[in-house]
Amino acid sequence: MNVIDLIQKEQEKSSVPIFRPGDTVKVYSKVVEGGKERIQMFEGVVTVRRGGGSAETITVRRISHGVGVEKSFLLHSPRVDKVEVSKRGIVRRSRLYYLSDKVGKAARIKEKKAVR
Repeated sequence: MNVIDLIQKEQEKSSVPIFRPGDTVKVYSKVVEGGKERIQMFEGVVTVRRGGGSAETITVRRISHGVGVEKSFLLHSPRVDKVEVSKRGIVRRSRLYYLSDKVGKAARIKEKKAVR
């Protein structure tokens, strides 16, 4: 391993859960407003997971007041506090760009049933 790989390995978070595109996640990110810092939650469906190592990003999509909102997060960034998986989705693709054309009930993803 070279020096760059070692530095990137140190900066990766160990608390990132296992999830994939199609899953519904809650991303808690730190937001600075004025002089104060607070944690803001963004819940939606993971449409894209790209990159690797410390440069890995996810794109999360949700509908807010009838308008689709997509937000990208660096997974291992200090701005991202934590990521929680709410639901597991059943999808056959790694990039869910087709969801941006869908509206309402058509944009739903089937949910995996929990195994007991």
